[in-house]
Amino acid sequence: MKMPISCQNLTVAFSRVRAVNGLDLEVEPAAIYGLLGPNGAGKTTAIKTIMNIIRPTGGHSSIFGRDSRLLRAQDFERIGYVSENQDLPGWMTVSYLMKYLEPFYPEWDAKRAAELLRAFDLPLHRKLSHFSRGMWMKAALASSLAYHPKLLVLDEPFSGLDPLVREELIQGILESAEECAILVSSHDLGEIETFASHIGYMEQGRLVFSEEMSSLTQRFREVEVTVGQPSDLPHRSRWPARWLRLEVSPSLVRFIDTGFDLERTSAEVRDLFSGVRDISARPLPLRTIFLTMARRSREISGAAL
Repeated sequence: MKMPISCQNLTVAFSRVRAVNGLDLEVEPAAIYGLLGPNGAGKTTAIKTIMNIIRPTGGHSSIFGRDSRLLRAQDFERIGYVSENQDLPGWMTVSYLMKYLEPFYPEWDAKRAAELLRAFDLPLHRKLSHFSRGMWMKAALASSLAYHPKLLVLDEPFSGLDPLVREELIQGILESAEECAILVSSHDLGEIETFASHIGYMEQGRLVFSEEMSSLTQRFREVEVTVGQPSDLPHRSRWPARWLRLEVSPSLVRFIDTGFDLERTSAEVRDLFSGVRDISARPLPLRTIFLTMARRSREISGAAL
């Protein structure tokens, strides 16, 4: 089966700035892929390039094997797209919007559309221009799910929404997850953590890592080491580069191991520190993983100045 999304060395430059810099990314069938990164990392630019809204400077991206630059109307019949700044015709009611869209999609499911509107509690005869932001986003998602897309692309769909609306949107997404691949970019890490199967992290236009959520939470661990005297602590230059956010007190050392392996990490700790009394490790929430990577990037950028 052809990959729903595939990018090879994708590059997008604006003047001298490379917003996307050699991006290699794949979204597998049935995956719910969370694309994360700080502001300015290139997430939205990458998504718009994949969707053929922005033309690439170099490299290649494709949807179901078709070059993004050559996407046709027939291709968009199986692609749903919802962005933070979704543009909808404000003069239409949501009922009119659904009837207007139906002829464009051979797989349009009127029953499914009605179910989504009921589930999202959308007033059928109110103009979209009178909708709150949350209602606007629910209308956009409902119109994208009614034709059973094989790929759903969501760019910051939860931004600025209250918890109830976010929960309703997530429920709508999950109900469609079995029949399509999903790419979602979001800063709502707590929400992403509840449903994403894969995570990609971007910095400065590049994909730093891409892996299954289960693998990510296995390798990022906060390690706590109880030691003897302060004189037992080695200079930090000897510590492995994958140990981040180092905290040291007279009898306790704490750090985040970005490549945790019980045997290897324990051996490294005992090799570096004398008088080790105890070693413990705990998994980290996605938010802490994100903050760890973002702080590391800021420290590297600051050191380069």
